[in-house]
Amino acid sequence: MSLDPADWSAVRGQGHRMLDDLFDHLQGLRAQPVWREPPAAARQGFREALPLAPSALEQVHETFLENVLPYSSGNAHPGFMGWVQGGGTVVGMLAEMLAGGMNSNLGGRDHMPLEVEQQVLAWTRQMFGFPDTASGLFLTGASQANFLATLVARMRVLGGGGRTAGLGEARLTAYASRAVHGCVGRALDMSGIGSLQLRAVPVDDHHRIDLATLRAAIAADRQAGCTPFLIVGTAGTVDIGGIDDLAGLADIAADEDVHFHVDGALAALGVLAPSLAPRLAGIERADSIAFDWHKWGQTPYDAGFLLVRDGELHRRTFASDAAYLQRAARGLAGGDWWPCDYGPDLSRSFRALKTWFTLKTYGTAALGAVIEHTCALARELADRIAAEPELELAAPVQLNIVCFRYRGPDAPAADADALNAEIVAELQAGGDVAPSLTRIDGRTVIRAAIVNHRTDRRDIEALVASTLSAGRQCTRRRAA
Repeated sequence: MSLDPADWSAVRGQGHRMLDDLFDHLQGLRAQPVWREPPAAARQGFREALPLAPSALEQVHETFLENVLPYSSGNAHPGFMGWVQGGGTVVGMLAEMLAGGMNSNLGGRDHMPLEVEQQVLAWTRQMFGFPDTASGLFLTGASQANFLATLVARMRVLGGGGRTAGLGEARLTAYASRAVHGCVGRALDMSGIGSLQLRAVPVDDHHRIDLATLRAAIAADRQAGCTPFLIVGTAGTVDIGGIDDLAGLADIAADEDVHFHVDGALAALGVLAPSLAPRLAGIERADSIAFDWHKWGQTPYDAGFLLVRDGELHRRTFASDAAYLQRAARGLAGGDWWPCDYGPDLSRSFRALKTWFTLKTYGTAALGAVIEHTCALARELADRIAAEPELELAAPVQLNIVCFRYRGPDAPAADADALNAEIVAELQAGGDVAPSLTRIDGRTVIRAAIVNHRTDRRDIEALVASTLSAGRQCTRRRAA
């Protein structure tokens, strides 16, 4: 029994209507709220029993239009500044549709979608100054890429025995700044090394790792019989966008013969921006880099990436023999590059297509200009905050992230954390702008991450005005 439509003309017409609806949605984003709390009725509609009988496609689409599309997380909206999430593009959406139509599995074999992924890999090598022998892989995101990089580093120090016999008596230790993303600790957890083996090195006021303390920590661990195996540098800390001294970390890693990995989820793509690229000096010396095309690269979710300098080491970390995956000199089982040899997934979607479309359609110069624009908006926001007596900056603005607080004329210092948390909830519910929260030096602060290519000065002005208005209202409410 085929699931293809009996009436191709009818489904073609419905498909065009569905595409037009998404065009209308994206074209009218600014007129919509950033976020709306899903109503109880909409939630209840997704508590139904398993459907046994069919439903008309147009009815299912209508449910989507009424109960799903209006209540998304809002990261496509220009007023979205919560967390670090890209806005996607129309081009990426169309490419995702094409990939869905092909329904390709990019685990391996000999077909053109793998050539597309290889092309993006070649461009990525060029972007970061890696050799032609470097390998790479699309993944769900940088969290998974950081995990795989940890396994590559483990293979480097333990060899194949780490895959078969485990850690044995080895006491492996890794090093990163205190500001490193939490997924790095989880990577050590999931790899069997243990999160307690991650040494959290102090940082300066700009959240950059202290190199002298790092050297001392490595020396102390060696003296205690441990085996340092991994240094993780951060290109864009999650809270304030700090960039470690990557060249300095590369020097230490070379001196200590330790794998040097860069978590560049936030800022690695800054190499495309002429004004930011010098601040990433040293990233070209990394042994591996994790980053996301779906952040500053504006590719629709998800499109994470891992780049590994030693392609053979990468392959040995994951490749295994299986009768059902045997290769052939000709036919569909041919091809000299099977991604399943470089990661855990046998089933992989065609993530490369939307990234290839994005790079081909816009070009890296335009993406670099978007990156620089978001940083310029962050500096403008910082200036606006500095000019408002009721607001204060909570951390240096280094890239596209601004952390600040509402202090107000009468806000008690002891109550400031709860007040700022209440302000953010009010802003999100208001629908014009949506920042998030974090903690800096033990204080709850408002965090605006400007990543979306659609965000402009109007949204910066709206954030300042809305924060002042919400702060005053919340303060009055608390005083009543």
